[in-house]
Amino acid sequence: MTGDPGPVDPGRVGPGARLLVTGGAGFIGSELVRQLLARRDGTRVTVLDKLTYAGNRANLAAVEADPEQAARFAFVQGDIADAAVAAPLVAEADAVVNVAAETHVDRSILDPEAFLRTGVIGVHVLLEAVRAEADRAARGERAHAPRYLQVSTDEVYGEVAEGRSVETDPLAPRSPYAAAKAAGELLVHAYHVTFGLDVVITRGSNTYGPHQHPEKLIPLFTTNALAGEPLPMYGDGMQVRDWLHVSDHAAGIDFVLRHGAAGEAYNIAGGTELPNREVIARLLAATGRDWSLVRTVPDRPGHDRRYAMDGAKLAALGWTPATSFEVGLPATVAWYREHADWVASAKSGDWDAYYARQYGDRLAAGRAVDGTA
Repeated sequence: MTGDPGPVDPGRVGPGARLLVTGGAGFIGSELVRQLLARRDGTRVTVLDKLTYAGNRANLAAVEADPEQAARFAFVQGDIADAAVAAPLVAEADAVVNVAAETHVDRSILDPEAFLRTGVIGVHVLLEAVRAEADRAARGERAHAPRYLQVSTDEVYGEVAEGRSVETDPLAPRSPYAAAKAAGELLVHAYHVTFGLDVVITRGSNTYGPHQHPEKLIPLFTTNALAGEPLPMYGDGMQVRDWLHVSDHAAGIDFVLRHGAAGEAYNIAGGTELPNREVIARLLAATGRDWSLVRTVPDRPGHDRRYAMDGAKLAALGWTPATSFEVGLPATVAWYREHADWVASAKSGDWDAYYARQYGDRLAAGRAVDGTA
């Protein structure tokens, strides 16, 4: 991306700032909120979350149980695509961090439209609200315009056969989810160039850790393994991903919010590339299970073989991840083992219907896996 590379005024997003975090009851968003408020530096956070199946108010229980943090926290249930809800919250914010998203590729294949509403229309509504506040700032009606941070994904680069994606590479999404995220990014860039908005973009690697909805690979296989249920491995399990702990992902977002140059995108890379089959082997070891639970099932359409990002740009700015996969994965398994009530809640509602639709026929056609292969 291009744009003014000037420094960010630290008074805008430093101690005491008023931040709007959309999707703040979700997996990554709630971790960001917990980190922001745990600094106890006067930062105030308002969360706007629709509380879909992936948003869970319980993810914010620790914040609301702490009197000092709760005094600096507010929660609003609503849709980022609803301007009547979003605009007044943006008007009160020094910065907007948009973590709100429909995030699961499998679900985007089943229902693409929901991803477009959040990932494109919702982004447009937020940007229009930020633009209105920039106009107010230009008229002297507020001290400064809000900074806007768009949380995106490595999947916007598409399949990477060799090397690692850098921020200037073209976007080549290959799933409805990734296409919606790429479209959102393009809108953000356009509002920077056309209207001069102060925007930054982060692109995170495959993220794992506590509070992740069990539709994703690591929590799905962890919870299924703990329950002695089959583990549906797509194809040969040799799809390669770069893994990033959620605490690092949130910390990287926060760092870019405070230090990123306006108009720029930053890869938040985990630095641990592994094929899914190796991740499964490590999960089996951590849960005390064996390969008898694993079934190879028909792959999903358009499944990208490899994602990989270069994190040098963010490292040059002064940030690198702190949690190794060797430490983070066993700790994540332990968290799911110790939070059976949370898992049961996450697997309530439409979970059984979704699981049957996504994996029922696949598991019926599945085959045993030789763990030594």
